[in-house]
Amino acid sequence: MTYLTNFYRCLPLFLLLLLTSAVTLAQSTAADSTVANADAAVAEPAAEVPTTTVGPGEGDPALGEALWKENVCGSCHAGDMKANLTGPALGGVEERWAGEPREHLYEWVQQSQKLIGSGESARAIAVWNAWKPTVMSNFTNLSDSDVEHLLAYIDGMYTGSYVKPGTVMNGPAVGAEQETDNTWLFVILGVSLLLLSLILARITSNLQYMVSASEGAAPARRTLVQVLTSRGMIAFVIFVLVVLGGYTTVNHAIDLGRQQDYEPDQPIKFSHEVHAGIHKIECQYCHDGARRSKHSVIPAVNTCMNCHRAIQVGSRYGTAELTKIFASIGWDPSEGAYIQNYDQMTNDQARDIYQKWIANTYISEGGDPDDVDEVVEEQWEGIYAALTNEYTGDDRVAGPIEWTRIHNLPDHAYFNHAQHVTVGKLKCQNCHGPVEEMEVVYQYSPLSMGWCINCHRETEVQFEDNDYYKSYERYHEEIKEGVRDGVTVEDIGGLNCQRCHY
Repeated sequence: MTYLTNFYRCLPLFLLLLLTSAVTLAQSTAADSTVANADAAVAEPAAEVPTTTVGPGEGDPALGEALWKENVCGSCHAGDMKANLTGPALGGVEERWAGEPREHLYEWVQQSQKLIGSGESARAIAVWNAWKPTVMSNFTNLSDSDVEHLLAYIDGMYTGSYVKPGTVMNGPAVGAEQETDNTWLFVILGVSLLLLSLILARITSNLQYMVSASEGAAPARRTLVQVLTSRGMIAFVIFVLVVLGGYTTVNHAIDLGRQQDYEPDQPIKFSHEVHAGIHKIECQYCHDGARRSKHSVIPAVNTCMNCHRAIQVGSRYGTAELTKIFASIGWDPSEGAYIQNYDQMTNDQARDIYQKWIANTYISEGGDPDDVDEVVEEQWEGIYAALTNEYTGDDRVAGPIEWTRIHNLPDHAYFNHAQHVTVGKLKCQNCHGPVEEMEVVYQYSPLSMGWCINCHRETEVQFEDNDYYKSYERYHEEIKEGVRDGVTVEDIGGLNCQRCHY
């Protein structure tokens, strides 16, 4: 009798332990499946790279890819090895260093500033003079063999001789693995646990019946409905709902405000690829606030007009997009002058001016006269849609352009562009990615707290010739004495909560 009573008392604990074990098993299985199906470069990190010494030109590009990703080389260097980003294009690096001992190239990757300071490498000094004050991070964790693997990967990507796992080459994907959906596993476990709960509940009911019968009480079997509506079952269901609700709430709270890859349509089709890429316009020419204030600022239309008073027909969209700029500020491209009292004009008056400009340009460029009315009307509808907003009640074409914001940090996070651009000497691409290659700009980086913290841990502060850091005398002395090679943002308090959350 005592045994049955104790067994009955332990049933809830047994059931909870069983549920926990099952969920853990499911998560472990799902994690194992995810790892098994990951890309080969991720599944084999640089820590797995064999320590066997390899000679010049004998590196393994697959191992080099793993090292490239683990050391986040792509944050400063273009993955195609052909374009300049924060750092120079790496394609052909072995040929450029061929005139010096191979060891110099190893040391350049591992401790570039040390090699420059030694004065032994003319190539290192030349690269520094071309790219200073941008300092390459130290990679003292990389062995000479690791550098050879990296060089093999760089050359393979540059020449096209290395095919990444999962790349389609006129046939099925090479080394690609299909992701496995483990939903069925969780469904089976859930159903099994439900059946097990019902079986245990039935066993408990029978034990209670036997105990009551042996004690001479009037035995009564509980029905399934009574079991499911008992206090213990209700408490268990509430417990599960609280756990699942908390888990879901925390996950969604972490993702709140995250919008990596966000790529909204803008009122004007502005191509950064054309402006920053093809025409090499410096980012800070338009976003001039980045060097002097907290915000990078959206350029005013006056900035656009510095160029587009002369360039009045676009290379891709003709008059369709540039006329939106003219109509917002009141520039008459036909007369080459600003329109007097434009802010007092009606939309119909503005329409007459710009439809005339569109029609004349279309005809002068050899357009079909039969289509001119359709082209003019279509472009004017685009202008009106871009420069008005029915939701805010703005129905006038004249006025500021309402660009859609892409990057938006939460209010409790402080970020100062000038501190990073002017003091830290960071390139815009460090955070915003290869903007010069983007036809439509999107949010390149996650901009999460973890991402910022990792950057502060890894990024070395440019102490040399930087008046902002003169007060850190101890660090300057340690660098001169060779005690340290550099100073990271973390060393100067970059991980203090108050730096970003004031």
